[in-house]
Amino acid sequence: MLRELTTAPKVVGAKQVRRSLESGKARTVFLAADADPNVTGPIAALCEEKGVAIVTDCSMKELGAACGISVPAAVAALING
Repeated sequence: MLRELTTAPKVVGAKQVRRSLESGKARTVFLAADADPNVTGPIAALCEEKGVAIVTDCSMKELGAACGISVPAAVAALING
């Protein structure tokens, strides 16, 4: 599933993911298992509210690499683009 982040339209970071969820553009959200729960918790709650699938089987390092950035990432989302 992480492989799809390398080529599909995406957003990275809590603020951008929150915006994509609120606007209805997010279709799958990735939450790093080792990320701060204060960051991922509100995103997970919003995903449940909006009915968006959540993937949690990755680390921050893996998520950042899959997104093509050189730093770890706590959250990312595939968007309808």
